[in-house]
Amino acid sequence: MNLQLFAQEKTEKATPRRRQKARERGQVFSSRELTSSLVLLAGLVLIKIFGNFIIENTALFLKYVIIENLKKQELSQSSFYSIFYASTLLVLKLIAPIGIGIVAIGLVANFLQVGFVFSLEPVAPKIERLNPIEGFKRIFSKKSLVELLKAVLKLSLIMYLVYGGFSELKNTAALMLDMSLSESLGYFSSMVFKVGLKVCIALLALSVFDYAYQWYEYEKSLMMSKEDIKEELKEVEGNPQIKSRIRQVQRQISRRRMMQDVKKADVVITNPTHIAVALGYDASIHTAPIVLAKGSGFVAERIKEIAEKEDIPIVENKPLAQTLYKSVEVGDVIPEKFYNAVAEILAYVYSLKGKRVSS
Repeated sequence: MNLQLFAQEKTEKATPRRRQKARERGQVFSSRELTSSLVLLAGLVLIKIFGNFIIENTALFLKYVIIENLKKQELSQSSFYSIFYASTLLVLKLIAPIGIGIVAIGLVANFLQVGFVFSLEPVAPKIERLNPIEGFKRIFSKKSLVELLKAVLKLSLIMYLVYGGFSELKNTAALMLDMSLSESLGYFSSMVFKVGLKVCIALLALSVFDYAYQWYEYEKSLMMSKEDIKEELKEVEGNPQIKSRIRQVQRQISRRRMMQDVKKADVVITNPTHIAVALGYDASIHTAPIVLAKGSGFVAERIKEIAEKEDIPIVENKPLAQTLYKSVEVGDVIPEKFYNAVAEILAYVYSLKGKRVSS
C-alpha cells in the first residue's frame, strides 16, 4: 500500500495563509445568483416606486416638447437637435434613480460577500485556456453540469410563474373592457409587478441554496493535504535544512570574529587543556575586564595557539576558567564577584610586561 497517496489526499481545512493567497489571486467565495436576484428585485421595486414619475415625465415630454414644438414650427435641423437634446435629458432623468439604485445594490451585495478585492490574475491571459482538451474538460465538468441544471430550473420556474400570472390576466381580461385606458394600464402594470415580484422572490430563494452550494465548493477547493500543510510550514518558518545551514554559517562567522579578538586579549585563562577564556581590559573603555573569546576542545586549543603566536600570557586556573566559561558570554564584562581573582591574574601579567593595573 502506497502511504504517500494518503498524504496527498486533501482532507485538511485551509489555513489562514492559504485563504489569504487565494484571495490575492482573486479566488473568493461569492454567489452570482444571489447578487443578480437582489439586483433584479431592486430594479423591480425601483420601477414600482418611480413608475408614476416615469409616466408623468414621459407624458409631459410628449405634450410640451414634441407636440408643441411640431405645432409651432416645421421639423428643421435646429428643432430636431432641440428634440434630441430634450429626449436625452429625459432618458437620463428617468433612468438615473433606477440605474444608480441597481448599481448600488449590486455593489453592496457583492461587497458583503467578498469585501474589497483587487486582482488582475483572473483576467490575465493563460496558455491553458487555449488548450482544447482543457476546454472540453471545463464544458463537461461537474461545475458546468450544475450550472446547466440551475439554468433549466430557473427557466422552468420563471415560465411557470409567468404562465400562472397571465392565466389569471386572461380570466380577468373581460373586466378590462369596462375600464378606461388609464385604469386598464394600471391594472395591467399591477399584474406584471405581481408576477415579477413572485419571480424575484423565487429566484432569491433559489439563490440561498446556490449560496450554500458555492460556499461548499469554495471550501472544498481550498482544502489541503498533509503534505501541503508541511510545505506551507516550510515556507513560513523556513526550510529546516536551510535554517540549519544559516546557523552554521553564522557560527563560523562569529567564531572567526572571536578568534580575531583573541589578538586583543591581555591574558588567556585555561583549564588547562579543555577550556580557554581570553580576557581583555582597557580602563578607558570598560569598567571591568571583558571576555573576548572562549571555547572548549578544538576551539580552546585554537585560542591557545593564537595566544602563543601573539605572545599573550596563558595562565592556568581551573576553577576560574570553568566558571567564566559557563557564566559569562563573549563580549560581556565579568561579574563583580570575579574582580579580585581576575585582578590578581592581570597584576601578575602586567608585572611581566612592566605595565600597571588600572583601578
